[in-house]
Amino acid sequence: MTRAHRLRVPAPAAPPLTGHLPFTDAPGVADPIEVTSRWLTRGGRPWFPVSGEFHYSRYPAGEWEEELLKMKAGGVTAVASYVIWIHHEEIEGQVRFDGDRDLRRFVELCARHGLDFVPRIGPWSHAEVRGGGLPDWVLARDCEPRTDDPAYLAAVRPWFAAIAEQLKGLDRAHGGPIVAIQIENELYDQPGHLLTLKRMAQEAGLSAPLWTSTAWGGVRLPPDELLPLYGGYTEAFWTEADGRWPDTCRKHFFFTHQRDDEGIGSDLRPVTVRGSEPDAFADRFPWATCELGGGMAMSYHRRPYVDPDDIGALGLTKIGCGSVWQGFYMFHGGTNPPGELSTLQESHATGYPNELPVLTYDFQAPLGEYGQYRRTYHELRLQHLLLADFGHLIAPMESVLPEERPAGQFDRDTLRWAVRGDGASGFLFVNNHQPHEPLPEHPETTFTVEFADSDGELTLPSTPVTVPPGAYFCWPLRLELAGLRLEWATAQPVCRLDVGGRTVLVLAATDGIAPELALDADTVASVSTPTGEVVPVGERLLVTGLRPGTDALVEVETADGGRAGLLVLDAATARTAYRGTAWGAERLVLSADGVVFDRDEVRLHGTGTATSFAVLPAPERAPVVDGVAAEAVADGVFTRYAVPSGSGDEVPAVEVSLVRAAGPAPEAVTGVQGRASVPADKYFDTVAAEYRIEVPDGLPPGTLLRLHWHGDVGRAYVGGTLVADQFSAGRVWDIGVDRLPAEAVRGEGLRVRVLPLHARAPVQLPEQACPERETAAVTHAEWIIRRTWKVRTG
Repeated sequence: MTRAHRLRVPAPAAPPLTGHLPFTDAPGVADPIEVTSRWLTRGGRPWFPVSGEFHYSRYPAGEWEEELLKMKAGGVTAVASYVIWIHHEEIEGQVRFDGDRDLRRFVELCARHGLDFVPRIGPWSHAEVRGGGLPDWVLARDCEPRTDDPAYLAAVRPWFAAIAEQLKGLDRAHGGPIVAIQIENELYDQPGHLLTLKRMAQEAGLSAPLWTSTAWGGVRLPPDELLPLYGGYTEAFWTEADGRWPDTCRKHFFFTHQRDDEGIGSDLRPVTVRGSEPDAFADRFPWATCELGGGMAMSYHRRPYVDPDDIGALGLTKIGCGSVWQGFYMFHGGTNPPGELSTLQESHATGYPNELPVLTYDFQAPLGEYGQYRRTYHELRLQHLLLADFGHLIAPMESVLPEERPAGQFDRDTLRWAVRGDGASGFLFVNNHQPHEPLPEHPETTFTVEFADSDGELTLPSTPVTVPPGAYFCWPLRLELAGLRLEWATAQPVCRLDVGGRTVLVLAATDGIAPELALDADTVASVSTPTGEVVPVGERLLVTGLRPGTDALVEVETADGGRAGLLVLDAATARTAYRGTAWGAERLVLSADGVVFDRDEVRLHGTGTATSFAVLPAPERAPVVDGVAAEAVADGVFTRYAVPSGSGDEVPAVEVSLVRAAGPAPEAVTGVQGRASVPADKYFDTVAAEYRIEVPDGLPPGTLLRLHWHGDVGRAYVGGTLVADQFSAGRVWDIGVDRLPAEAVRGEGLRVRVLPLHARAPVQLPEQACPERETAAVTHAEWIIRRTWKVRTG
């Protein structure tokens, strides 16, 4: 039986409030940023930014530029970063902005590549850092941190002045990239202090069109002074080891108009703040985010596993819910710098309820601790391509929910869907994925959407489809394209592209759902399709039977003399799509490897084996890859080029020697809030399994040592220096060879120590982890050779 889902998109509400907030851009800028009560604008046009968190002080400065280009290619338009006080002034009076702490150089690199920047200046950051980023010497003062205590403000004032000096001339008034500044972090009950910090930052010389604050947990903010930013995570490391999947995480896989996530950071504050209301700012501020989970850290007592589809489904669902700013934490992982006085991670030693690894801050992010590409990156890039071309349409659209929707957070049977619409057109969102508890298929499904500002209604597809388990997608409704009106498509818009004078809409098919295109017949003069058929149905032309792929280009001559195209890629190919400026034009590049666009050069990041890439439209002159002309072959409407295989692609075996087998697992010890503590350092010297790994000379730059292992905690040393660590959670452990001290590792090798986990330790492990406790082993090791190919035109 057909399951018809109905929804009515009302006429647009009253115009949003404008000019009601004290946010002003620098005078005379060409693209002034403004805030309405429902969306942001830039240059007078609705603006849908995508921000990604990348902590410069947790990553080698020599690699910043390439990593920023990876983020840009992934659709990030603004880079956010905590300016972590303890990383810069661990010792009072010794303020460091050198090397990996060079804030100014990092922001200048963002500007060079057209990326906006959002400094999160604290002074308290959290960021899973010792003292939340407040240096020990501040905490040792006779003062009340995070309040207007004069003694505390006296310490903060010169710190803000130091930040302002680093960012001098990088504000919007001077053509710089700073579009927003975040004050403090997760401070829920001190609105007066937040206002004091904002005024202090302004007095120090910091300026931006937007001043922001985190707003989860029913936060109280000074009225109209700070733009509230929200978040949402698929999992949480900060809840109890024996707790189930948190309900506050579960709700992010439903379409809802509740912005707040009271669960974020709830280990350090009440779940609900007294005197506050969820979403108290919804009538004056748009729904903007800064911490949608791009992954999740692991604490010692709780080690969540995040699947890439968890992140993809959350991100797309938030757009359907009404988000107008997609902000991901983290988008790029990193490594804690070594402290001069202590380690710098969050731990029981500094009063936190959670123990974090000493060094790794990988966060299971789309780009990993060593710049590894994860599948999450490709899932999110597909959504960010959509926002790059259609975000200005989506941002002003209201989110509308159907009358029939899930009865509660444990309803797994009711289909989850919503529409962003403006009364005449829109985008339909479906999410049939959530972690831990798979959702069932929905057979015989159709959608009927009525728009208040247009005649008739849309019912799609023409024949019912089955929404597969795990699917999440966005379909366009009445989308205008170069004189053509696309009534609907059962495929997700990716981007628009000019190909030979024809405007081409690229779409991504959904696995398990046949793509179907419905064209408004009045806007079509002629249409041709490589496969399938074109069938008149009332006032529409229906394209069915189309086989998605690189050749699935439907060509349309429009009634007003224009030319349009609809290219439907299959789901897997769409996730290899990158769009950027290359060789003088906007192009779509298909590559299973990573792609960055850098002026007149395209660089491919792969794993050392021969590969290829496809381009649309093809450049006039054939590309040259590392100085060698690339051979070209047709790949549908794309031109595919082979990448020459490099010399020395043979990967050596990893020499691993067992030095000591594991002894008995240490007894579990608990600390703050009764949560498990990391075993003492002495156990790594006595009962940990120990392996020696020889690191040969001549490994290419970027090589990773990948360890397949199980146990409890792994630590890697060169001599007596800790160089990498990890908590076991069923994932491989990558170690960047370039980060190892070359001379020392050549002489001493790398020593890896793995502790077994005590059978009664109150530690939550994901299903993917080895179920056997009391054991510890490196079962397999391999070198992952990463290469970069430089592509120019001949």
